[in-house]
Amino acid sequence: MSTRHPPTTDTLDRLKQAAGPGGFTEDQALIAPHLREWRDRFVGRTPLLLRPATTGAVARIVTICNETRTPIVPQGGNTGLVGGQIPSADGTEILLSLARMKNVRGIDASAGTLTAEAGCILDDIRKLADSNDRLFPLSLASGGSATIGGLLSTNAGGTAVLAYGNMRDLALGIEAVLPNGQVWNGLRALRKDNTGYDLKNLLIGAEGTLGIITAAVLKLSPRPREMATAILSVENVEAALLLLNRLRDAGLFVTSFELMSGTGLDFVLRHIPGTRRPVSQPAPWHVLVEISLFAAAAAEAARQELVAAAGLPGVTDGAIAQSQAQRQEFWRLRDAMSEAQKPEGASIKHDVSVPVSAIPSFINEASGAVCNLVKGARPVPFGHLGDGNIHFNISQPEGADPSGFLARLPEINAVVHDMVHRYGGSISAEHGLGQAKVDEITRYKSPVEIEAMRAIRRALDPNAIMNPGKVVRV
Repeated sequence: MSTRHPPTTDTLDRLKQAAGPGGFTEDQALIAPHLREWRDRFVGRTPLLLRPATTGAVARIVTICNETRTPIVPQGGNTGLVGGQIPSADGTEILLSLARMKNVRGIDASAGTLTAEAGCILDDIRKLADSNDRLFPLSLASGGSATIGGLLSTNAGGTAVLAYGNMRDLALGIEAVLPNGQVWNGLRALRKDNTGYDLKNLLIGAEGTLGIITAAVLKLSPRPREMATAILSVENVEAALLLLNRLRDAGLFVTSFELMSGTGLDFVLRHIPGTRRPVSQPAPWHVLVEISLFAAAAAEAARQELVAAAGLPGVTDGAIAQSQAQRQEFWRLRDAMSEAQKPEGASIKHDVSVPVSAIPSFINEASGAVCNLVKGARPVPFGHLGDGNIHFNISQPEGADPSGFLARLPEINAVVHDMVHRYGGSISAEHGLGQAKVDEITRYKSPVEIEAMRAIRRALDPNAIMNPGKVVRV
């Protein structure tokens, strides 16, 4: 394998020319926001930030990087949580932002497709779909800054996966620049294409290690006429799971089913201005339920099911949103779960998945194990109960030293992730591996699987220029 080389002055000049007018900056003050992950876990350096505006410019840049063995790190909206978008701290890697590639190349509402470039913002795409009486269902808290390219590269999930799938399920085709600089035009608006290896799904979720996604054909869905949204209090996670099954067995199209711990909700009410408790009393657990309605006649039936659900065993209280404003208030409580942990001090976060039926046992067992390990630790589990993805976060004990708590991260991770593995789960449900879990994953994937991943990476990127040190080491 070829050795990595830091960029020479000549290489930097060639890259700047390839990026085109307005396509680069060396101003470290302008580069700085791109070098830091929002939780401050990963901070990097780069001599040059490239901001190409076209796929052709990206191809020219990657061709030069491949010829000169210059490592390159692609970045979308910089909302990733595992450092996949952050260059190394040694300052040898070029950073390439796709933020200027914001063109919507076309929308076909009748066929249910929208073709967008990698720099398009998720919320903008959702609004455009809505204006064409269609739905792009991916929804997550960072939707105002997350980009289509980054979401595809990390195979993002969000709050509607149980109904619509993750980003891999929402893309029909992609365009990408491969590590040798060639452009692969896979922008096919096909629901079926069984013609060999699936390059699209190989690149989606690869976190920029196998190529740079520059555009995609996105799948649109019918837009619901109305949403029935409620927050219900439950005594335990088992009751929440029974509630989910009851609603689905009733034939309702449950779009989201989000679990929130009472501790997490208390953090939100304490630290996020303008929030208020949606039910009359505190409870150990709450679920945010959203049901999509495609006919006006179904609205009352859905509300009646939610009212009936409030009387189920283990369900202690509930509130149904009476307006769009109240629906947004409910979602603000859920979306602020991570934000509200910051004022409580240091936190150790896990993005894990286990089989849905195992979630109650996993949460109970993992919470007990962590609290035995760190006295006074405060588990704050929340997330996508409907698809098995729980953000198993732990806030430091009250009044503890943040640095001392964070020093326990390796042993806490080992306890939680070993337990996830025993349950047949994954240590990264939707955030990816990035640089945070690039070494840890070798503990949980078999040697056969790791070597297959390395072989694929070596085959497509023999000069090891694409986002080095992420996903799997070669």
